[in-house]
Amino acid sequence: MSGRKNSYDRHDRQALAQMAANLPAIDSLSDEAIDIPYDRKEFEEAILPIADIINRHIAIKRRQMTASGDQAANADRRIPFIIGLVGSVGVGKSTMAELLRHALQLSTEHLQIALVPTDGFLFPNAELEARGLLERKGFPESFDTEKLIDFLKQLQRGSATVEAPVYSHFYYDVVSDQSMPITAPDIVIMEGVNLLQPGNIEESREKPSDFLDFSIYIDANEADIKSWFTDRFIALCEAARSTPETFLYRFATLNQRELRDVAQFVWSTINGKNLADHILPTRPFADLIIHKASDHRINYIELRR
Repeated sequence: MSGRKNSYDRHDRQALAQMAANLPAIDSLSDEAIDIPYDRKEFEEAILPIADIINRHIAIKRRQMTASGDQAANADRRIPFIIGLVGSVGVGKSTMAELLRHALQLSTEHLQIALVPTDGFLFPNAELEARGLLERKGFPESFDTEKLIDFLKQLQRGSATVEAPVYSHFYYDVVSDQSMPITAPDIVIMEGVNLLQPGNIEESREKPSDFLDFSIYIDANEADIKSWFTDRFIALCEAARSTPETFLYRFATLNQRELRDVAQFVWSTINGKNLADHILPTRPFADLIIHKASDHRINYIELRR
């Protein structure tokens, strides 16, 4: 993997805007249709060009499959294009996944696109506690990597329906009696923190990244990510004050200063450490790096040559 580092072409906002100018106009695009914290200009000038890059890679894969005879031999199967979206806690992976799904949907009619957060592949809290890993939740060893790889294999085989596990941020735990059916998708966007590293199965050389067709790393200055995480944590805790059932209700008696102290403690002991030790080192292995400025806007991308 080390030989892949630093082999990127950088495209700033001016270059992205030029890419956007060369794309066909999408008349159906409206501000009301985009439930995102960005304006229309950001979506058109940054997100749509990234979706076009992805579409080019999808076209390459389809040509390769056709040339190999794979599609003709398996006409009854739909093998999806699998995108891995990676980045720190708090960097905006879920929002970016929604943006990309919207952009890809606009570019191609009748496209089935599934979003799958990898939080569902965490071990349940009870098992994490039994393993002494509850304080390392989100670290590579807290994920059931074997289950994740099996899920990716089913997608790659073109299985008609694949069940994705569900994670509840309300209860802060995996929901054992629920699953999300993924049926005949054209594209699957997997988003999580650990998709580009080996995982925690010592006896297997397989890793989740082996099953990705295209990988994206969302990057930003750590100070900005920490600030976004802190603001989100405080907002979620404020919203949880009236819902005793939620995990975050335990912080209901704290004021904003105290909540900020808790968020910064969590960052310094868990999320920031996970970013430095495990997530950031995988950035050079992504096909595309998206760099966000402090206002969440994309200021440049780096595309692998």
